[in-house]
Amino acid sequence: MKNHTIKTIAIGSDHGGFELKEKLKIYLSDQNYEITDCGTSGRESVDYPKYAFLVAHKVSKDEVDIGIIIDGAGIGSAMTANKVSGVRAAMCYDVSTAGNAREHNDANVLTLGGTLIGAGLANQIADVFLTTFCSEERHKHRVEMINELDTTDNPTYADQDQSKKDKSDTEEQLTNLSQEDLNKVIERVKSLLNNEESTESVEHSESDMVSVCGVRMDKQPETLRHFLDSGVDRFGYHDATGCESVPEDIAACIDHTILKPDTTEDDIKKICEEAREYNFATVCISPAYVPLAHKELTGSRVKVCTVVGFPHGANLPEIKAFETRRAIRDGAEEIDMVINIGALKSGNYDLVYRDIRMVCEACEDGRVLSKVIIEAAMLTNDEKIKACELAQKAKANYVKTSTGFGPYGATAEDVELMRSVIGSGKIGLKAAGGIRSYEDAKKMITAGATRIGASAGIKILQEAKEVNITQ
Repeated sequence: MKNHTIKTIAIGSDHGGFELKEKLKIYLSDQNYEITDCGTSGRESVDYPKYAFLVAHKVSKDEVDIGIIIDGAGIGSAMTANKVSGVRAAMCYDVSTAGNAREHNDANVLTLGGTLIGAGLANQIADVFLTTFCSEERHKHRVEMINELDTTDNPTYADQDQSKKDKSDTEEQLTNLSQEDLNKVIERVKSLLNNEESTESVEHSESDMVSVCGVRMDKQPETLRHFLDSGVDRFGYHDATGCESVPEDIAACIDHTILKPDTTEDDIKKICEEAREYNFATVCISPAYVPLAHKELTGSRVKVCTVVGFPHGANLPEIKAFETRRAIRDGAEEIDMVINIGALKSGNYDLVYRDIRMVCEACEDGRVLSKVIIEAAMLTNDEKIKACELAQKAKANYVKTSTGFGPYGATAEDVELMRSVIGSGKIGLKAAGGIRSYEDAKKMITAGATRIGASAGIKILQEAKEVNITQ
């Protein structure tokens, strides 16, 4: 059973997976993997078992470390490959299944659905599959049980007394914990305890600290810029003190946004260029433009953010989850979803929770940030509180005030109320809608916002720099 750095990959596809195969080849070659292409070489209709076998055969003969096969759905190629001795093929549709396939099953062939998965998600799945290894003895033992089926129709474990086996499995789970497992348990308990403790309110106006990804630190410009250089892309000022010292760094809090229905491709290219120039946190654009924005921003720190269920939130939860997964496949790294406003106002909290949670689960699978838009302008204060509580329960990464298409946008009063519900240092708070100046942005940050959604991001930065110069 191999457990070394993967260097060589055999890749193949039928006509349904050809386009994704070509893109994945380029991505993997750029990471210095040695690629063997087993075909097909075009979009003409072919039979997938032929190419699945060619890849699986190379893995079986140890000619390559790993195989990747792509057909329309990824299922048929997995079935074919698993007929070849020594092959353990897994059809993966997100990063979670890719990690599990490798860590628990030591899969040596990855199959993908070319009509189901976009290039962005395929790259993420491949990254996880190629960098995860089966190292725990209990997992290795079970892989050997799978391998035994290559040599016999009656494996040694087949006739074990089931009750003894169940008891043994239970005892193993309780006693065969590695130090790594124990460390994970300890860290999880610490996390839960810290979250409970962090619900206490903090008087930010008396604080000399600024929250950076949930960690409090000093507000010195040198420290802030050090974190920016290290890859931190969002800062949360919980009061105005210190903002003026480095106002140009407010860019790291801004989602540069364009969500107008008449937005063109040229508009998208323009805001991506601006986001690169001013180092905004993200560009926030409609789902149809995610592939274009992803392409335009490749190589920069700026992330692609898109919206789901926008702007009214009345889609079914399953549709929002599908929309989320598709956006992630296309390259989105942050998702701003709109809650079912009518369901909330009707008191159907179970539906609202499921609505949010299904999107958050899709974001967790894709390892992207989730933001929940409550459309505060349409809610009573009690409804705003309930919406924030449900978003927190659903494990959202952010709550957000507005779509920008409601009766009005963000207000400092709404931001303060929402912050009082979610607490400090737990999840982020995005203020959006009607933020058109540096003073507007500063008010939102003072009230507790950790991210600003604005179409006037450049104007805000220009005003911030003027403040810096005149002080």
